[in-house]
Amino acid sequence: MEALGLRDEYSDTTAGASQNSLQLIAFSIDEQIYGVEITTVREIRAWNGATPLPNTREYVRGVINLRGTIVPIFDLRARFGDGQTNPTKNHVVVVMSVGEKWIGILVDAVSDILTVSKDDIHAVPEGNSGDTELLNGIVTHDSRMVGLIDLAAVVSGAKTDA
Repeated sequence: MEALGLRDEYSDTTAGASQNSLQLIAFSIDEQIYGVEITTVREIRAWNGATPLPNTREYVRGVINLRGTIVPIFDLRARFGDGQTNPTKNHVVVVMSVGEKWIGILVDAVSDILTVSKDDIHAVPEGNSGDTELLNGIVTHDSRMVGLIDLAAVVSGAKTDA
């Protein structure tokens, strides 16, 4: 998979270990840090609202028109069951590709680009939290726990049965 121009900028630091490492875009919801592979990220943009759609789950904020492409916006806080985000001008939307489709997720802030070893990714511990089904794994980076988002799971079940 070819990354955005971002990967070229950081390739010098990971050239030797690129086979066994992942680059992640890290973002926050409250105090928790999450990440997605940098190759899935298409754009990071300020929150400007979204057009609501009927018969969607509470975590689907609506859609935006991104240069002619209709992109659904998912509220990650609501998707994790923590209530809808009350977005301010400081919130951002991370636009990503999931297969052939583009989606946006509403997050509090984008914090970092992380390079992690694939060997450092751990399975999500079993628990009673709905969060675990939305994560592919957990990695520790600079003493912070980073949940790796399963984008396919985040978008599944977005429409209600009408």
